[in-house]
Amino acid sequence: MAAGIFRLTRAEAGGAVAATGLALLIGGTLAAVMWQAQGLSGLGPWDWRAVWFTLWQAALSATLSSALAIPVARALARRRFPGRSALVTLLGAPFILPVIVAIMGLIAVFGRNGAINDALRLAGLPEVSIYGWQGVILAHVFFNLPLSVRLILQGWQAIPAERFRLAASLGFGPRDVARHLERPMLRAVLPGVWLAVFLVCLTSFTVALALGGGPRATTVELAIYQAFRFDFDLGRAASLGLVQIGICVCAMMLAWWIAIPAAFGAGLDAAHMPAAPGGWRRISDALVITVAAGFLIWPMGAVTARGLPQIPALPPEVWEAALRSMVMALISATLALILTLVLALSLARGRMQWVETAGMLPLIASPLVLGTGLFILLRPWVDPQSLALPLTVGVNAIMALPFGLRALIPAARTLQRDYGRLADSLEMGGLARLRYLTLPRLARSLGFTGGLAAALAMGDLGVITLFAGDRPTLPLQMYQLMNSYRMADASACAVLLMAISFGLFWIFDRGGHLA
Repeated sequence: MAAGIFRLTRAEAGGAVAATGLALLIGGTLAAVMWQAQGLSGLGPWDWRAVWFTLWQAALSATLSSALAIPVARALARRRFPGRSALVTLLGAPFILPVIVAIMGLIAVFGRNGAINDALRLAGLPEVSIYGWQGVILAHVFFNLPLSVRLILQGWQAIPAERFRLAASLGFGPRDVARHLERPMLRAVLPGVWLAVFLVCLTSFTVALALGGGPRATTVELAIYQAFRFDFDLGRAASLGLVQIGICVCAMMLAWWIAIPAAFGAGLDAAHMPAAPGGWRRISDALVITVAAGFLIWPMGAVTARGLPQIPALPPEVWEAALRSMVMALISATLALILTLVLALSLARGRMQWVETAGMLPLIASPLVLGTGLFILLRPWVDPQSLALPLTVGVNAIMALPFGLRALIPAARTLQRDYGRLADSLEMGGLARLRYLTLPRLARSLGFTGGLAAALAMGDLGVITLFAGDRPTLPLQMYQLMNSYRMADASACAVLLMAISFGLFWIFDRGGHLA
């Protein structure tokens, strides 16, 4: 018993150390920015309008993404068809797609000369504009709908197959299954999904910069950027940052309050196949899957058609940048996996909820603000540009933590609830527990987390722009090509970047399923 208590304390200590280091790093960088600002200045009407728009668009984007993801996830959970596995893997594409590449695709479809407006003109109907608040909402739903589907689908797949067999033997209809099995699962999963999307949209920068702006579509992140970049008003930028932190903390507390575990218990790991009703439900499932797939695949297809023929003509420096980005992404994903696993296992013990707060802090401090703080802290001691690549790797690993925790925490808690006491009673600990219990049971969530971290690191264009040197990453190389008006090479670079990002995600995610 004493040995068990010791192992419990050691496990929690690992999470506490990691969470404390993370909090100190992020808090230190934010403090450096505020110190550099030499005090806080008041916020004006323009700033409060940006705060209101940020809350409004984040809440609407999160609500639309979560609500639209439910029928898609349910259809994928109860239907089997050729290409289903490829479609589920592809659902992660828009979220891991480099933001600037995805925006190019959305403009190609929904822009002034896009296919949608061409069709409206032919039909004699008024055109739609992708610029403004509607474009920001559309882009956020495009990016976050696939993530919501994947997270909710994991919740559906976590319901033991024995529960569905029991429901069938009791003669449950679709409404009874929804009432006794699906709604409790959704009540446990949806708050976390909504919160993750809400926080992503709160700290969204590139989307607002490209499609928003102006008095009616400026987010807090964009206002901070404008304060830093154009007005050089560091006090105002710090005030906006504090407002953003307060909003995120309130959102986390709300999610914890309304989240209720589903508590379905352990199953026998039998092949999962929920009941698949026929009739109009079969047609509605097919329609939902088709519309969702079209909405997500069409913009990526438009970008591919433009850039694919130009890939053989790419200059050598692009391929060097691609190799450099791949190595950095793999290192960043490894760091993110280790940190996420340590924090999730500590949280699963259920006695240190503050660790989850520390793990969500990267969503509060955007890469731009984090990079600025690191630049201020490092500049008196070393040339920050000489550490451009290591700093980019570290910041990318930290920024992937919130998404990895959202995917891994439910699985880790289920593992602890179902097998924790048994493992403790058998005095199973250390590497043996990690090898024979933890990693096999968490393999799918770990694969998803690793793929997400690698793809996000591959497409990052935040911190590297602050420390840009003579060794650019592939996204920075693409950005430089665009600034040089070499749009053909930039389109080909976008296709290459998209292919590598998807490939890394698929390798990690597939590895998790095969483990």
